[in-house]
Amino acid sequence: MKKTYIRYRAFTLVELLVVIAIIGILVGLLLPAVQAAREAARRCQCSNNVSQLILAVHNHEFSFERFPAGTINPTGPIRNEPIGQHISWVVQILPYMEQRATFTGVNQALGAYAVENSRARSQSIPPVYCPSQSFALIDNVAPTTYAGCHHDVEAPIDADNNGVFFLNSRVRFDDIEDGSSNTIFIGEVADPDVLGWISGTRATLRNTGSIQGKFSGRNGALPVTKEEDILLVGGFGSFHTGGANFAYGDGSIRFLSANISPVLFQKLGHRRDGQMLDLGNSDF
Repeated sequence: MKKTYIRYRAFTLVELLVVIAIIGILVGLLLPAVQAAREAARRCQCSNNVSQLILAVHNHEFSFERFPAGTINPTGPIRNEPIGQHISWVVQILPYMEQRATFTGVNQALGAYAVENSRARSQSIPPVYCPSQSFALIDNVAPTTYAGCHHDVEAPIDADNNGVFFLNSRVRFDDIEDGSSNTIFIGEVADPDVLGWISGTRATLRNTGSIQGKFSGRNGALPVTKEEDILLVGGFGSFHTGGANFAYGDGSIRFLSANISPVLFQKLGHRRDGQMLDLGNSDF
């Protein structure tokens, strides 16, 4: 009787290993591209957030003929602690961001930290948080990753600052003598403060005092005493690679490189220093 042999077709072990190796290489090449595409989308969304904020600021100016005060408080300088009125500029523009219910829920006379305002403090407002950072309530307080520019150097938030948003400020367009297109209004923050978007402290105000190779949240300056820590404001920052999104007084949104000249960056935070901007030798 003749035997019948059945031949099975299959891959060899070597062929399987080669295919797996090729797939691994392709995945390794694809993942960075996917991550880069996702970050580009988040950066675009962040730019849109900043655009909404500056638009709301301008709508406030159209209504009151002045920009919102950086912080509302009877006295200064502003201390970074939950004591005081400390109504932030973010609170004042809520009606122009489709957040009138939250605005109504803030009793400004009682102050940002009053128990009556606890519900409002916990409200998450999408345009005030960068999508490149993970969002989480801090002690039931909603933070923000955007801040108004209060000064051009590191100094406590007070009534004599050189930015657009500071203590009880009432800045008008005519007060921006350097030109709105040359003045930073709003920028990103890399180290959200626990006092949240409702607080007119370093939680929503920063300065263009200095940078050290990249946008640094604390300007590279560590406080020496507790008192200095309470008064420290710090600078802008970002989780984006290479720089951060900023809104200028003319409504334009620009991505400033982390390699921008510190001198130029400082000038952009001053609304009326009268100095010409040297854009020729800077990474703008």
